[in-house]
Amino acid sequence: MPSLALPAAILMGIYLAAFLALTARSARDAGQPVWLFGRDRRQGLPALLFRLAFAGGLIYPLLLAFGFAPVAEFATPPMPLRVAGLFLALAGALFAIHAQHHMGVSWRIGSVEGHSGAVVDTGPFRLSRNPVFVGQVALFAGFFIARPDIVQFALATAVIVAVSLQVRIEEKVLEHDLGAPYRAYAGRVRRWL
Repeated sequence: MPSLALPAAILMGIYLAAFLALTARSARDAGQPVWLFGRDRRQGLPALLFRLAFAGGLIYPLLLAFGFAPVAEFATPPMPLRVAGLFLALAGALFAIHAQHHMGVSWRIGSVEGHSGAVVDTGPFRLSRNPVFVGQVALFAGFFIARPDIVQFALATAVIVAVSLQVRIEEKVLEHDLGAPYRAYAGRVRRWL
């Protein structure tokens, strides 16, 4: 990803800025904190993996852009494949941000019983119960396609593991808090796509 490293870093920076801005807006509109990681020990590992992956997703391409490539690629993809990977990352980022925006005051980071928002079953949530996570996985998969190396593999794997762990926790909390409406929604819409 040498020639695409700076665009990848810019894309991740814009994604993170939008993520944080939408999170702040949701907290303001909901009138309560929406950052729930830390209130439940079970979410410690997913929270750590998300933080490491997103920090790495920003720092690593910056290092590459400035000529520091600590590891070699597994293979050297042709430029069209690298560009396709970057477009997949862009599509994933846009999908995740659109889904987060669509959640509005129901947006939460982490999940704790008694702090769930209402079921959101419109927009991207008609396609997936977890479209933000789907978009985030696509973001990191795209970066791996653009530069297939051990660091990108580790970052993508960290996101996939974090998402898998977090979804299991969130589904139990949502079923407990929202009951029949959530069970009906889960019966209509797939977990991923």
